[in-house]
Amino acid sequence: MAKLLTVINETRGIVLGDRIQKAASFWTRAKGLLGRSSLEEGEGLLLYPCWAIHSYGMRFEFDAIYLDRRYRVVHIIDRMAPHRRGPSMRKKAFAVLELPAGTAAATATRIGDQLVVR
Repeated sequence: MAKLLTVINETRGIVLGDRIQKAASFWTRAKGLLGRSSLEEGEGLLLYPCWAIHSYGMRFEFDAIYLDRRYRVVHIIDRMAPHRRGPSMRKKAFAVLELPAGTAAATATRIGDQLVVR
């Protein structure tokens, strides 16, 4: 089993997820969350390098938090619906953190917040 990560919003002093999988290879990024029926609280996927996402073939909503190379939040999609395409943030984003729908709002995560990945 792959090592799971914990992602903390250091700005807000709150854990965004403690069972975050990383997707750093072509194949793990391509698969993403496909085949899953949901994300439970604390779960998520950190895709990198990544500056654009989609939810084609997905069966559930999720939050997408775009991050720069220092893991600072540069864009947020609250409750990305299935069968959509997110914006391409090629010049700003290095990674995208996908979390259960509503996590960004529940944790008051905002653009400019500093995240820490452990």
